[in-house]
Amino acid sequence: MTGLHRPRARLRALAATACTVALGAALLGVAGTSSAGAAPAAETASAAEAAPTAAGDKVVGYFTNWGVYQRDYHVKNIETSGSADKLTHINYAFGNVQGGKCTIGDSYADYEKAYTADQSVDGVADTWDQELRGNFNQLRKLKKLHPDLKIVWSFGGWSWSGGFGEAAQNPAAFAESCHDLVEDPRWADVFDGIDIDWEYPNACGLTCDTSGRDAYGDLLSALRSKFGTDSLITSAITADGSEGGKIDAVDYAGAAQYLDWYNPMTYDFFGAFAAQGPTAPHSPLTSYPGIPTEGFNSDAAISKLKGLGIPPEKLLLGIGFYGRGWTGVTQSEPGGTATGAAPGAYEAGIEDYKILKDSCPVTGTVAGTAYAHCGTNWWSYDTPSTIATKMDYKNQQGLGGTFFWELSGDTTDGELIKTIN
Repeated sequence: MTGLHRPRARLRALAATACTVALGAALLGVAGTSSAGAAPAAETASAAEAAPTAAGDKVVGYFTNWGVYQRDYHVKNIETSGSADKLTHINYAFGNVQGGKCTIGDSYADYEKAYTADQSVDGVADTWDQELRGNFNQLRKLKKLHPDLKIVWSFGGWSWSGGFGEAAQNPAAFAESCHDLVEDPRWADVFDGIDIDWEYPNACGLTCDTSGRDAYGDLLSALRSKFGTDSLITSAITADGSEGGKIDAVDYAGAAQYLDWYNPMTYDFFGAFAAQGPTAPHSPLTSYPGIPTEGFNSDAAISKLKGLGIPPEKLLLGIGFYGRGWTGVTQSEPGGTATGAAPGAYEAGIEDYKILKDSCPVTGTVAGTAYAHCGTNWWSYDTPSTIATKMDYKNQQGLGGTFFWELSGDTTDGELIKTIN
């Protein structure tokens, strides 16, 4: 199960010509870093120059149900790491989408697994005959310790988005199935809403969807009608800011009325899914000289979504608590060639921050994020310092908050999440 829904090549093979405007060196903190991080002197316009609006304080972290297996990461770790004190919302990933309906993703992890006293959030062991066990019961206990914490059940993800096309053929039936599942009496008190992670409507991800430009909005409209105004409805969406890219394939502006907020996945722009490189940071905040594809950066995505008329408070900035890397790399700066994916604990080309910070420490920064060259391996990932830079950007843009993938990638004392403000 480990890595089943890890972010993958979400933005592969897209031609792009649109240029985005980089932030100034003061915001990016590129002084003293490699020349790759410097903005051209001619670029005088900046997203940072826009008058900021009030920024939101949402902090949304993904918790993966498969993390309880090989990763040995449990709900209790959210508490012991101090992360629970920082979180406003948890996205529980993932429920499946099958036969046009919302379905359970992993019944054992979700509500069957028995926890001993030392594994449990509150130190109380599960009994053999209790109605609800597993992650759902542990999340219930976590909410008792943190009454303001909200839990949103996320459906789909990279591996399970293929079912949305069928669901879009009968949005009302899909919405009813989702409501019945999320509001099941056994765990209705655990969840505060639903998140739709469709990768990608009217475009290609793991599979290609041809449901049309309006199918996504029709699906969300049905969900809002069924769930009402008291439940949260959110959605993880593409961050492809290129001209003619995935944002353009869907009426995200029209669909925004049905959502509390969007989570544009501003990570996985580049990685060893392009095995020979060029090496590039997977989560650049802005464009930079030599970026492999224009429009593949956080600012391009946020600017494009705001330009469509989506209120900034309905946009959260995404951060990865992991890195992407190549091997066979001789060049320290971005833009080098490679021979393949760097070894990873669970998947080649991907590694958690908590491992990378020591195994391959940062050697430079570019476009508001960090990279590291150690031996023949080259990695890019965010650090407390680069997250602070991204928080400045989030505040200047007046965004609704921050979300990240995912909790188990952080250190045992929550080094990354404690940098989010």
